[in-house]
Amino acid sequence: MIKMTTHDIRKLFTDQDNKEWTSKRFKVDQELINSFAKVTQDNQFIHIDHDKAKRTKFGTTIAHGFLTMSLLSAMYYDAVPETEGMRMGINIGFDKLRFLAPVKCDDNIRGVFILSNIVEKNPKTITLSWVTKVEIEGNSKPALLASWIEQQYL
Repeated sequence: MIKMTTHDIRKLFTDQDNKEWTSKRFKVDQELINSFAKVTQDNQFIHIDHDKAKRTKFGTTIAHGFLTMSLLSAMYYDAVPETEGMRMGINIGFDKLRFLAPVKCDDNIRGVFILSNIVEKNPKTITLSWVTKVEIEGNSKPALLASWIEQQYL
């Protein structure tokens, strides 16, 4: 992974015209969906019962929207260069988040991140805002669109 300083992040933001960072593809299989259902206690049949789910408009089980959202961290770590000297980063939250298309069992998804804003709270703390999208391989409609905010402590 490429390491960048805060200065370098600002330079990329201004010079690269909101460059996109795209993650590798992540497979969302039934084992992952079942594990998420167990942890969150969301056992709705559309997620875990293939026989019932195949009789719905989706034709198979689908991932929880919150599972798709939770995978953003892994996609982000795969795609976005790490800030040099960062002690820790935390999620602040989302200004907006929408689930637009279901992620079906065995779909491959990837994250796309565009840096939209940088605010220096103080010399050791920066807030980054990202336009975030989760794409589904073979589907023109994204699974998720969000405005995601993180804070980095240097």
